[in-house]
Amino acid sequence: MDSDFFPNWITQMRKGLLELSVLAALKGNRLYGYDIVKRLSGVGGLVMSEGTIYPILSRFKKEGLVETTLVESTEGPARKYYLLTIKGQQMLAHMLAAWAEVRDGIDHVSTGQTP
Repeated sequence: MDSDFFPNWITQMRKGLLELSVLAALKGNRLYGYDIVKRLSGVGGLVMSEGTIYPILSRFKKEGLVETTLVESTEGPARKYYLLTIKGQQMLAHMLAAWAEVRDGIDHVSTGQTP
């Protein structure tokens, strides 16, 4: 492909799914930032780094979606752990439902079915 269209589209799709992916990684888990990066690095097509994740986590904290605790580490400085709040769990459920609706709709359209 000679056009920049596809690479730009991929970038926008990844950005759109990143917040959902971070919330999903935290479901039922108390993790620190680098743990989240490691978990999501295994997701095909999703590209992220610590520099990407911390602004998202900071925004989530401001929105009341996560709570943080500082835990001393034997391997260096204290680590900030993130845990979904009830509001964060509810937001994740809403986002997963919205994602499923879009994904299923695209699947139906691409197979010639009406949603």
